[in-house]
Amino acid sequence: MPLPYRNSRLLRRSRVIWGSFSLWRPRLVFWCGALAIGLVSVGFARLADLAQKGFAGLTASGQWAFLLPLALCPLGFMASAFLAARLFPNSQGSGIPQAIAARHLREAEDRSRLLSLRIAAGKIALTVLGLFCGASIGREGPTVQVGASIMLAVARFSGMAQARGLILAGSAAGIAAAFNTPLAGIVFAIEEMSRTYESRANGLVLTAVILSGLAALGLAGSYNYFGEASVSPAGLKDWGLVLVCGIGGGALGAAFSGLALRFGQRIRRWAQPQPLPRMVALAGICGLAVAAIGIAFGGATFGTDYDQARGAVEGHALPLLFFAGKLAASFLSMLSGIPGGIFAPSLAVGAGFGSTFGSLMGTGIALAAILGMTGYFSGVVQAPMTAFVIILEMTGDHQAVIPIMAVAMLGYITSRILSREPLYHGLSRVFIAAVVRARRAEAAG
Repeated sequence: MPLPYRNSRLLRRSRVIWGSFSLWRPRLVFWCGALAIGLVSVGFARLADLAQKGFAGLTASGQWAFLLPLALCPLGFMASAFLAARLFPNSQGSGIPQAIAARHLREAEDRSRLLSLRIAAGKIALTVLGLFCGASIGREGPTVQVGASIMLAVARFSGMAQARGLILAGSAAGIAAAFNTPLAGIVFAIEEMSRTYESRANGLVLTAVILSGLAALGLAGSYNYFGEASVSPAGLKDWGLVLVCGIGGGALGAAFSGLALRFGQRIRRWAQPQPLPRMVALAGICGLAVAAIGIAFGGATFGTDYDQARGAVEGHALPLLFFAGKLAASFLSMLSGIPGGIFAPSLAVGAGFGSTFGSLMGTGIALAAILGMTGYFSGVVQAPMTAFVIILEMTGDHQAVIPIMAVAMLGYITSRILSREPLYHGLSRVFIAAVVRARRAEAAG
């Protein structure tokens, strides 16, 4: 074989191999990103659990230790608000509005103001700090921003052009890994994050959810978030709960989201002349109020209240006014502007609401708690499919599929009548406006 011919064959083969590597490189980076979301989510969950145990240990270590939150909460809230504003801007709040806002921005630089590895690291650290100080927040919403940030970094590193689809995939993977609910992650991406079905992104979402879920399963094992439940309506009283939890829970959720949007707007106007000192002061006031509520309820409203919600799902009645105290603590924690989500606190509020009316109506507490969680959660986020799927996957209660679906729909309809604007999408516009102002300020400077 002539040497030039052999060299040309080798050159063509090397081009094919190199070309195939270039084709597979983005996929490999994407898969690594999805696995990283699962690993980070599990690590985040464990840090959050340690923070809550640390707070519980501090406030139960002496005769007067129950008063410690009066100092720890406001100081922790102020530190978190200060660090978020100075070191990790746009890490405040849940994190889901930031991910939604980033999908509406066209420029990569604008997206990086809301989603970056730096913001993700700050989000984790400050959410853990908030839980250590007794804030009524959760880690699931922040995991969405963390997952979307990781996927946006993947887009930059691998040269993938589907930034909007990758943000969607990272958000879905974050929810799936945080709750161990893969179906809910997919539904959440379609219903809440995009509000439309995007066929071009469905493969990215599914792949990210699978890989992040596998990583989480490898570290945490297979489990249901609230264990196993097997309850269903057995009489007219139980079916009455469907109406009470659907309409009542939806109305309560609408009140929470509507007041959060309205008060948030007023607070931003009030803080405008001096944003940093005023927001830090507000965080301290909210922290003091959260501490007072927690002490009044014997410490039951601090943190995520996962244990209280799970106890209700297992049939243990919660105090009649627990849901009111938890709702107030969650509302104040959200208004304070510190990083932290509302998913887990909302489930606790809903479980308490259902438990209260289950006790008053003489029905089963477990069924009442599950239906209460569904109605309230659907009312807050105005995403009935997500509420239905996430509650079903977290409790494994397949006997109550139809009642859970009915409550989710009733909660959504009631909430839409009372509060027309979905909470996360209303908050996302705040971050879009902030990015636009920052861009204009840089251009003017």
